[in-house]
Amino acid sequence: MPAQLNHTIVHATDKRRSARFLADLLGLDEPQPYGPFMVVQCANGVSLDFMEVPGSIRPQHYAFLVTEKEFDDIFGRIRELRLPYWADPGKHRPGEYNTNDGGRGVYWEDPDGHFLEIITVPYGGG
Repeated sequence: MPAQLNHTIVHATDKRRSARFLADLLGLDEPQPYGPFMVVQCANGVSLDFMEVPGSIRPQHYAFLVTEKEFDDIFGRIRELRLPYWADPGKHRPGEYNTNDGGRGVYWEDPDGHFLEIITVPYGGG
């Protein structure tokens, strides 16, 4: 079997808050506890395992491939919560989404500054 990503650990100042934030925005199942983690399960079997760590968080980037309908739903929740969002990772186009590769994409931050992204077409797929 070729290698497949199974899970990744996401550092958080409050694992429950961060896991719930992501699951709620993406429309995923309720995060589940597993050992020291709060686990958010994605549809493709990959999980994001939120773990509390002391001190400051070094932000990472997490991108999610979604359908057009899911994009509309998630983007609607982002706007409803009045979260800042950008069309680009450099934050040069605030309040916009992009249409790269023939799809749509948008970036926003979670409570610890992790840079989240949804796209409807994989990069290079348009």
